[in-house]
Amino acid sequence: MEKDELVIKHSKMGMVSYGFNSFSRELLRIAFTTYCFFFYESELGLNVWLIFLAYFIFAIYNMFNDPLIGYLTNKTFKFTKKWGRRFPWILLGGLPWGFTYILIFTPPTYDAVSGAWILFAWLLFTTCLFDTFHSILFVNFQSLFVDKYRSVQERRTASGIYIMIGVVGVALGSILPPLIFETTTTGGITNYPSFAVQGLIVAIITFIGFALAIPGSREDQATIDLYLASQTEEREITPFFKSLWTALKQTPFIAFMIFYLLYQSLVETMQASVLYTVKYSLKMDESATTLIFAAFLVGVLISTPFWTRYSKKVKNNKKVMLISGLLLAAFTIPITFYRIYLLIVFEMFLWGIAMGGFWIMIFPVSADVIDNAIVTTKKREEGVYTGFQQFFGRVGIIIQALTFAIVHELTGFDETLGLNQPESAIWGIHFHQALIPAIFVIIGALVFWKWYKLTPEKVQANQEKIKEMGI
Repeated sequence: MEKDELVIKHSKMGMVSYGFNSFSRELLRIAFTTYCFFFYESELGLNVWLIFLAYFIFAIYNMFNDPLIGYLTNKTFKFTKKWGRRFPWILLGGLPWGFTYILIFTPPTYDAVSGAWILFAWLLFTTCLFDTFHSILFVNFQSLFVDKYRSVQERRTASGIYIMIGVVGVALGSILPPLIFETTTTGGITNYPSFAVQGLIVAIITFIGFALAIPGSREDQATIDLYLASQTEEREITPFFKSLWTALKQTPFIAFMIFYLLYQSLVETMQASVLYTVKYSLKMDESATTLIFAAFLVGVLISTPFWTRYSKKVKNNKKVMLISGLLLAAFTIPITFYRIYLLIVFEMFLWGIAMGGFWIMIFPVSADVIDNAIVTTKKREEGVYTGFQQFFGRVGIIIQALTFAIVHELTGFDETLGLNQPESAIWGIHFHQALIPAIFVIIGALVFWKWYKLTPEKVQANQEKIKEMGI
């Protein structure tokens, strides 16, 4: 048992290349999360409830788009034997994805009054297109992790490497755009094109990242052969909704999904709030977000090796995820009350330390959940379960947009007032940056602690059964 835990079959250079998928994905994800809502509300002046409506429809689309893509890409195609089950889809989703990010910041009109519904339609169309390519990429990127890295030790090692590379993507996605675009304080359109320029630069960088990820995203022949061998037997093709129902009946899967959903709600809501805090609460230039995000990233970078070693020492993925999740909440709450720039910077550094642990655990815990599903169903359907995971994660987008809309409505935030927001609106911004996201993740941690029953012994037993099953 201990010997199987230590098996590492793939080179670290291959893991580094694989990790560049995370670099590009995290770059685009944080740039979109942080600047899209702000651009349409604060810069273009689009009504916050129209933005919420677009985000709501977009999220509903993606909630079903992700599991459907997971279900469809889980099937065998003519190219599978030569190119593998995941690699072609990673290319199809990743390489053109950055182009859709440019479109988000190049709307056909800047008039948020007479052109309100045009802006709404453009926001809805481009965000759905953006996430379609993201789904094709990420469902297969994460599914490949489960299939390619099969031992506990290899998964922890690969996870630590890709997280470190992903953090570099987060750094560029959060720090670079504000150095390129300029926000307005008068409602003019002079600075709007600068958002399109940052979109182009971000897209070029992400394309380079995906190109570097090509070698590590290839499936080795052993992985391809194992999958093809599992398909030689007569197997029932499970209908999509039956697969969904089977997944929903598995308690570990649901417990993890709820925690993941509320974690995503924290991340979406908190990160999208940073530019609001800098502009309206601190009344600083948008470039001030650079140090805030840099502090967060330094915290992630210095803590990731510790969390990696700690996870290998305790050999309990549930414990590590719970600890890091509760630390996320603890380090988030104080920002509710801070009005001093350097205090927020320091707290974001601590937040990054906690985030490093949670990031390290997402893929290994997801892999444990999928292994449990394989043992239960006797089928390898990583794509299906990864798609369902993204289904739950997309609810976080709705929660973020709804939180902003309700808080801004109740506290009197008005983008036409520029920097002259009422004190209630400033408190509202701090509430949706800190207190509300902290509550999200605390609820998720409690659910995970209570109902996630995959102990280290159960995880290892599942891996042994999968080996015996030959799939």
